[in-house]
Amino acid sequence: MALSKIDTTNMIEDVPQSKLDNNINFRNIIINGSMDIAQRGTSASSLTSTSYPTVDRFQFQVGSAGTWSVEQSSTVPSGQGFAKSTKIDCTTADASLGASDYVILNQNIEGQNLQYLKKGTSSAESLTCSFWVRSNKTGTYICEIADDDNVRQISRSYTINSADTWEKKTLTFVGDTSGTLDNDNATSLQLLFWLAAGSNLSGGSSLKTSWGSTTNERVVGQVNLADSTSNEWYITGIQLEAGTTASDFEFLPHDVSLNRCKRYFQKFNSSGDEFLSFHQSKRDVNDYICNITLENQMRAAPSFTSNFVSNHIHKRFVAYESFTVTGSQINEQCVAIKVAPSSDHKSTISTCYGRGGSFELNAEL
Repeated sequence: MALSKIDTTNMIEDVPQSKLDNNINFRNIIINGSMDIAQRGTSASSLTSTSYPTVDRFQFQVGSAGTWSVEQSSTVPSGQGFAKSTKIDCTTADASLGASDYVILNQNIEGQNLQYLKKGTSSAESLTCSFWVRSNKTGTYICEIADDDNVRQISRSYTINSADTWEKKTLTFVGDTSGTLDNDNATSLQLLFWLAAGSNLSGGSSLKTSWGSTTNERVVGQVNLADSTSNEWYITGIQLEAGTTASDFEFLPHDVSLNRCKRYFQKFNSSGDEFLSFHQSKRDVNDYICNITLENQMRAAPSFTSNFVSNHIHKRFVAYESFTVTGSQINEQCVAIKVAPSSDHKSTISTCYGRGGSFELNAEL
């Protein structure tokens, strides 16, 4: 039977333009802006210093300004397609900030991902940042883009008008014709959401809304979210893109977002009793080595943190015993973990197995 010829002449014309415009093209510079990925865990408390506590790729900075908890929250703007947000909650207040105190949520961005912005040339692209935000504390907040390579910055303010209400904000930052960005895997730009700032950061006469060297005008007008333990702040749907208008949020498949986050951080969790197989070293029979090839190449050689349960391994069908992680050899693509059991196994068995726990590889900016 002959197949009928399909007329494709008008197929493209029949597809709504909005569908074509919203095809995935990675226009969002921010990774995990929908707050879906949280490899480290969904909550962290008693935070008083800078760390990556929960949601991947978002750094939480605290400088002598109260105590905080950060969590991946299911509180989201209704009907917008988001399932998660980041919630920041003040648990110990600081109503009188010191001159250098601060609280910030930020993401650091590799320079090699930003070359198309043409920063430092006469053709420099403007950047537009859009996001959903809510807080019980109304007032003025500051969003900043900082150029880490050239120590330059630009800020824009936004207002939370109604308490405990999701509001969408759109801020445009003009292109910077000075200061080219390094084409490498180190931090070039930072997107910062300020929550509190002392006078050394906010004491200028007016907010610095044009590119220039860093001054105390970078956070002028910022409210102090640290002034009460009742204060909380939520954010989701962060999108930073070239141009002067905001497009619809670019939702990526979960596996795509996870793989992008794994460039910076990977956590390996156990499954049951047997976690990793350690094979007897050919160089030293008292050492056991586990070699792992990473599915996702990391940004740089990561740091290694072991969280094995009670630092125990076992020989199959033999009791658990203590061991010590004596070293690791790591690059962007593979990890070799070396352990030394408390007794000599060379005459009994050539392979032993980890008992639960996890380990972490961190290559964050």
